[in-house]
Amino acid sequence: MARETDSYRIASDTYLDHRMTVPLDHAGGLTETITVFAREIVRDGQEKSPRLVFFQGGPGSPAPRPAPLGGWIEWALGRYRVVLIDQRGTGASHPIDARVVKARGDVQAQADFLSYFRADSIIADAEALRRDLQGDEPWHVLGQSYGGFVNTAYLSQAPEGLASVMITAGLPSVTKHAIETYRLTWPSTERRNGDMYDTFPGLRERVWDVAVHLENHDERLVTGERLTPARLRMLGMVLGFSYGPQTLHFLFEDPFIRVNGELALNSRFLLQASERLSFAGNPIYGILHESIYAGTVPGGTRWAAHRARDEFPQFAMPGSEQSPFSTEREARQAGAEFLFSGEHVFPWQMVEDPALSPIAEAVNVVAEREFDSLYDLDVLAANRVPASGWVYWDDMFVPASLSLETADLINGFTPILTNDYHHDGLRVDGARLLERMHTLNHQKLSTAR
Repeated sequence: MARETDSYRIASDTYLDHRMTVPLDHAGGLTETITVFAREIVRDGQEKSPRLVFFQGGPGSPAPRPAPLGGWIEWALGRYRVVLIDQRGTGASHPIDARVVKARGDVQAQADFLSYFRADSIIADAEALRRDLQGDEPWHVLGQSYGGFVNTAYLSQAPEGLASVMITAGLPSVTKHAIETYRLTWPSTERRNGDMYDTFPGLRERVWDVAVHLENHDERLVTGERLTPARLRMLGMVLGFSYGPQTLHFLFEDPFIRVNGELALNSRFLLQASERLSFAGNPIYGILHESIYAGTVPGGTRWAAHRARDEFPQFAMPGSEQSPFSTEREARQAGAEFLFSGEHVFPWQMVEDPALSPIAEAVNVVAEREFDSLYDLDVLAANRVPASGWVYWDDMFVPASLSLETADLINGFTPILTNDYHHDGLRVDGARLLERMHTLNHQKLSTAR
């Protein structure tokens, strides 16, 4: 497998942009290859330091392009050579969107193609790059959110490649079906909604005003489709982050204008809503999000978040079988809450979002597919790689109770439980979080010696 590297300098750092050719199918069923990109940053004086590889959250998000450097990366550059890898299908690593998937052929061929972009393939790509850069020497890894899912699978599939593992907000359940995760995330999402509404007076009413307006008026997103109350609820994705409540507060602060005496949503609101509601910038998230939970038990995920939602009538949308209300207006008049959803994707969303609608059928096939497990429980139970991770008790996306169950199944894994952060703790206080894990892991390394 060939690798090309471009080198350049920014301030006191050397940047090495690696582009490596790897198989699309590491199992050898196809001869097709793709290019995987990773950016390595080396601070002056750290040329002989070990490498730390960062796996981004998502799925489907590229590695950060930090300009300027700061946060956890600044901390890491004082101790490691930092490798920011674009997971396949993202950034500069064979990026995919609906057009790329559609070009693969019929619906089954499209679904087969998408199956090559899960964590097992990402790990195989990383191992190919590791061996090319440093031979048999293992390297250190850090995973945020989905990146932690990848690193948990890495511990199971290729522990020989790992010197240590650090995880923030990303210890997945390795024994339960996806629906069990969502049965926990819906209540945590409700609590976060409540906290937001209690913090900002008048926000409940303004949100309801917009929802009722959308029920009766044809307002269009920048991407061309109608904004519905159902899509409006999906703005709650941001609530998983520390800044989420204020973001929605500011978005709904003054959403209307008057045109010839009639209320209409202003362009600023529609633009910001469009940016948050479209998967155009991150199609893999919509396509493969539920598949990151697949394989732990037999059967496909089958739109687990959508099915779990039916168990929580407070989240039922007016007009649905689960709701006692026929319309948004009726629900508002009855004093019901307008509850935003969180990190949940839905089958109807694949059709409504123009970025995904051309391949909606293929995404449905993926949802039904029975994937192999990414985790070998016996390997995890015999783990000898120093590993630790932060678990946030108030994480709206990754339930802490399931993360702690998984920590117990990984020999030697040290969970650090806190309620100081939401899902974006690494962004908010990365240096502190990494310092704690780095210290714990190096103590284990010293003891092992």
